[in-house]
Amino acid sequence: MDLALLYSGGKDSTLAALFLDSFYDVRLVTGRFGITDDWTHAEAAADRLEYGFEPIDLDRSVAEAAADIMLDDGYPRNGIQHVHEHALERVSGLDVDAVADGTRRDDRVPTVSRAQAQSLEDRHGVDYLSPLAGLGRHAVDRLVAETLRVETGPSASVPKADYEAELRALLADDHGSATVESVFPDHDQSYVRGVRDGEQ
Repeated sequence: MDLALLYSGGKDSTLAALFLDSFYDVRLVTGRFGITDDWTHAEAAADRLEYGFEPIDLDRSVAEAAADIMLDDGYPRNGIQHVHEHALERVSGLDVDAVADGTRRDDRVPTVSRAQAQSLEDRHGVDYLSPLAGLGRHAVDRLVAETLRVETGPSASVPKADYEAELRALLADDHGSATVESVFPDHDQSYVRGVRDGEQ
């Protein structure tokens, strides 16, 4: 069975791929708006992990709407949620049996409600999977420490291919770097460099 997993190159989506690999032919898929080439970080991580990879084009107007939401709110949560829902719609339209993401039990954003998941499944004829939905941060961190080689650091400096990179760039272009700093709180992110013990 073919599965498309929304992939950022980070630890959560990589761990989700490893969980699903026993049951599906996993293809890692990264959404891009064409604002930056940060999606290539996900491609490089997928290549190191020996997974198939595909970038998918997202609608730039969705990024612009998300930026407006973040400016109005003064924080990124609702804007990132808006983009994630759009990306799931796009991935659900691919010729696959299932779609997945790396959302965890205690993620504040993005999230997928039971109703949203069922709607995706009903409208697109796919299964939606969130293999980390039952796992908290500490459980994920322990599994990652045993399985993956990961670079972790401040969001602004760690390579990443999540929505944040392009949304930051869009905000900086339109409103300046000070606005980016005011909207996005300091936080760490991860980037997967490979699997431990040379397994892949």
